[in-house]
Amino acid sequence: MSWLRLLLWPFSLLYGLVTGLRNKLFDWGILPSESFPLPVISIGNLISGGSGKTPHVEYLIRMLRKRYSVAVLSRGYKRQSRGFRIAGEASTVREVGDEPLQMKRKFPDIVVAVHERRRKGIREIIKNHP
Repeated sequence: MSWLRLLLWPFSLLYGLVTGLRNKLFDWGILPSESFPLPVISIGNLISGGSGKTPHVEYLIRMLRKRYSVAVLSRGYKRQSRGFRIAGEASTVREVGDEPLQMKRKFPDIVVAVHERRRKGIREIIKNHP
């Protein structure tokens, strides 16, 4: 096992340096960040599939929807549409993706939307579902 650790160590170092630099660019105001007039919980990232993000989102929906108005925004992985879409009862996997459609069917009382750009998607949700 130690040979594998030694083999992967340079990659973890590089990943840590790139991530640290990216965070500093946000801190210094070089990369733009945006605040919203409501709480936003961000879960996961684009790279790590199969790490339990969807079950975690569903857990948070169950915990929060009784006290708060909940909306879920996804990029809609593998969907064939573009831009902002609200998942509805008649939506298809091609329009919104499989996981957003699954969440909409499990929780029909919440807003489930997709957009490939997170900030734009949040703005659309706020505009269309204040």
